[in-house]
Amino acid sequence: MLAQVIGERERSLGGFSVGRVLPAGEHRMVGPFAFFDHMGPVDFPKGVGREVDVRPHPHICLSTVTYLFAGEVVHRDSVNTEQVIRPGEVNWMVAGRGITHSERFEKARAQGDRMHGIQAWVGLPKEQEETEPDFSHHEGADLPQAQNDGAAIRLIAGEAYGLKAKVRTHSPMFYADVRLTENARIEMPRGYREGAAFIVSGAVETDGQSFEKGRMLIFAPGAPAILTAQRESVVMILGGDPIGERYIEWNFVASSKERIAQAKADWRAGRFKLPDRDNREFIPLPPDAPPAPAPM
Repeated sequence: MLAQVIGERERSLGGFSVGRVLPAGEHRMVGPFAFFDHMGPVDFPKGVGREVDVRPHPHICLSTVTYLFAGEVVHRDSVNTEQVIRPGEVNWMVAGRGITHSERFEKARAQGDRMHGIQAWVGLPKEQEETEPDFSHHEGADLPQAQNDGAAIRLIAGEAYGLKAKVRTHSPMFYADVRLTENARIEMPRGYREGAAFIVSGAVETDGQSFEKGRMLIFAPGAPAILTAQRESVVMILGGDPIGERYIEWNFVASSKERIAQAKADWRAGRFKLPDRDNREFIPLPPDAPPAPAPM
């Protein structure tokens, strides 16, 4: 049963814009997912300037997950990772007690590129917020797949549809890339308290209503829900069990305002380690950063 619908809101990252979905005023989180950005599609010409790059910046108390439909991004972080991510692969970064990273569009600069993907943040349970930072890259057999009556499923993280992903998660959750042919149907995973579907492309019907790309459909807890593709569609299926209230400010997510205040002070004072291979610049804390809002 459909409970709520959230649309994208345009947000500038400096060099290009994204469609911000979570957090939204009407619905702050879905399971452990605290943040969800739809990037592109955007075409970068050969020789595009460095203003499109995401310079080194910090995170705490969460995991970030990057998933691409098109394009290529170079990830560098403070645990000495340098990893190129391409379509159908997963970059999963555990910030824990603190990490910094950058995202560079080197291929676009060299030859031009079309960028399209999803950037999501997954909160860590309170007792694991200060875990050691880590990074993992997953592709191929690490992303289990299944076919079911016109639905092609690639599981990114967690467990769903009889599949289990290899990425190390910290709470019960699911995250999948689902490709639907026209009239194909798929049921939302059961056994989790919260779930949503984001329409990347195409159009789907549920509860007798039709929805186009750019909409996140949030379903009532415990109620069965089925999506039917009205034409060929790509849908991200996500959710899991709630992890409790969270505050979010700038790039920081935590279960307490005090932890965010400490992270802000540490970033201002230069106490976060920068990536060894990308340490000549960074994104400063916005001078007008507001106090941490009410918990999500």
